[in-house]
Amino acid sequence: MDDELLTPDQVETLARAAHARQTDKAGRPYAEHLAAVAEGVRQRGGDAEQLAAAWLHDAVEDDALSEEWLTEAALTPRTKAIVRALTRRPGEPPEAYAGRVLATPGALLVKQADLAHNADPARLAVLDEATRKRLTEKYTRMRALLGLEPDPGPGE
Repeated sequence: MDDELLTPDQVETLARAAHARQTDKAGRPYAEHLAAVAEGVRQRGGDAEQLAAAWLHDAVEDDALSEEWLTEAALTPRTKAIVRALTRRPGEPPEAYAGRVLATPGALLVKQADLAHNADPARLAVLDEATRKRLTEKYTRMRALLGLEPDPGPGE
């Protein structure tokens, strides 16, 4: 690993570039989700390693960056561990995923910010009813598996 770690700005730029062609389920640029998760981490008192992981939390899962890239990246071992914890594996049961998140120091706060943005009523409102219902149930179940209370809306 390089002696110099990527700066927060470099991590953000890299994540935005890696996800540049990707959109979310509503057709919005995926970088908007990454920015919202990073802001959620900041608002929850997350540290620099958690902020870096927020920007990168979907990169390996979405094939925007490779596992090899993550292994070699100039990031702290903790940031890499959080990204790996938040990377879903094909066919993985939600209970196993939640267990890994809970077992990885710093990962729960990033996942909490991710779930809060994913379950944002304004974000879900633009989806069709069946998708909205499926995702709401999925996010509610994950919050329960992680032992999280319902997240208050913006400004609450």
